Amino acid sequence: MEEVVRPEHIVDVEASGTRPRRFVFVLLDQFTMLSFACAIEPLRIANRMAGKTLYSWKLAGEGGDFVSCSNGTAFKLDMDLDEVNREDVVLVCGGLEVQKATTRRILNWLRREARRGVAIGGLCTAAYTLARAGLLDGRRATIHWENHDSFAEEFEEVELTKSVFVTDGNRFTTAGGTASIDLVLKMIADDHGEDLANAVADQLIYSSIRTDQDTQRLSIPTRIGVRHPKLSQVIQMMEHNIEEPISPALLAKEVGMSTRQLERLFRRYLNRSPKRYYMELRLQKARNLLMQTDMSVINVALACGFASPSHFSKCYRAHYNTTPYRERGSQAARPPA
Repeated sequence: MEEVVRPEHIVDVEASGTRPRRFVFVLLDQFTMLSFACAIEPLRIANRMAGKTLYSWKLAGEGGDFVSCSNGTAFKLDMDLDEVNREDVVLVCGGLEVQKATTRRILNWLRREARRGVAIGGLCTAAYTLARAGLLDGRRATIHWENHDSFAEEFEEVELTKSVFVTDGNRFTTAGGTASIDLVLKMIADDHGEDLANAVADQLIYSSIRTDQDTQRLSIPTRIGVRHPKLSQVIQMMEHNIEEPISPALLAKEVGMSTRQLERLFRRYLNRSPKRYYMELRLQKARNLLMQTDMSVINVALACGFASPSHFSKCYRAHYNTTPYRERGSQAARPPA
């Protein structure tokens, strides 16, 4: 077997008598494999680099049998929703259709363990599950950007951020994807020092460790493929003012140009007018709310800056070739995964 060479600055924990810290991964139906793998692999590598079992883990879930992730792979669970140790860390792994996967039994189990003082986190969309259980009330949290709008509408008592991950007391949330690596590396650093965390990152070929100050989405210039400061500034104002849209004239004034200049700028770089681009942003948010929340169509329209349901329906149909009511109905009619 290949000998593991540990960095010289890592404290030798072999003789320290440190008790392994156990993680309990609660796998919701249709959870995202990437978020789960990015959380469990740093723990495995930390054990390997330290030459000792610093961390152990169990896979839990409703029924304690098998659960499938969003790519169709089935996982054998180690345990049902049993009582865990107070020193354990529970990480709920979410993914597609998290609302359906968040059952009453899971909510009751999370509330019970939270009352016992267990540290609980939500990976990817599982922040929704924690919020439904009331575990994020008055706390800071994050969730995948695609679910950001619907989460903000449903859980006003949660201080939602766009960070890669958030730790608030004994509650943890991540934005999904590789953000689990950053959260777990921080835990390893807190438990056993920065040297071990950096050694784990090196093994993962993870060259840029992010903090809770880093945001999850690409910058506007990178996202749209255009590096024009005034265009980026206008798009940022649009994204931050969906419920009460700003007129193109006022947007142009804010960045020190005429309305005609703003029109030319959008036509040149995005091949559409500012008004059209703004409408697409609002309709995209509307579709997210229709697909991910139980908000009425009227409330969705108001949340996206439409004064009347009829105008909203007309614009929605022109863009998506269906009505908001049919969109909501098609979502409800989908068979369970």
